[in-house]
Amino acid sequence: MRIGYVRVSTEGQNTDRQDELMRELNVEKVYTDKQSGKSKERPGLKDMMNFVREGDTVVVESISRFARSTKDLLSLLDDLKVKGVEFYSKKEAFDTTTPQGKFVLTMFGALAELEREQILQRQAEGIAEAKKKGKYTGRKPIAVDEDAFTEQYRAWKNGETSPKFICKKLGLSHATFYRRVKAYEEKHGIVKTEDN
Repeated sequence: MRIGYVRVSTEGQNTDRQDELMRELNVEKVYTDKQSGKSKERPGLKDMMNFVREGDTVVVESISRFARSTKDLLSLLDDLKVKGVEFYSKKEAFDTTTPQGKFVLTMFGALAELEREQILQRQAEGIAEAKKKGKYTGRKPIAVDEDAFTEQYRAWKNGETSPKFICKKLGLSHATFYRRVKAYEEKHGIVKTEDN
């Protein structure tokens, strides 16, 4: 079955041109949204994604009608692929049933991955630069009452409580709890043995 998806950005715009294209392309069922494509949370899109089945083809006028970012496009195409559904965009002549379409999809994926890696690299460089200037201190440590921690630490070492209970009581993650234990033991010169 050929399933059409039509989108315009506002209620005031009409879908006539896209609807006519759907008729020309022998689309049997059409889902429509009249809102921005910035989010994937569109009622027509969600209904269409729930309706399509293996062997169907989703037809759109252009990729920009379907998704506004490479990330969203790849995510939606992944969802379609899992369902065994193909995708065709008239404007870009992008068709996942063809070798060319599959190649373009691979290129989109590679570009999105490159974009993610560049963002992470820029973040790391920015943090390194801020650290050099003394402007980056990282996350603030979680404030824990020292007396309360000492009391719970001793109770744990005496077998009277568990790390899970202490974390819940003091509002700590397990990783933070064990970091605090290590710091406490180093500060007080507590030597680890096989038993503790």
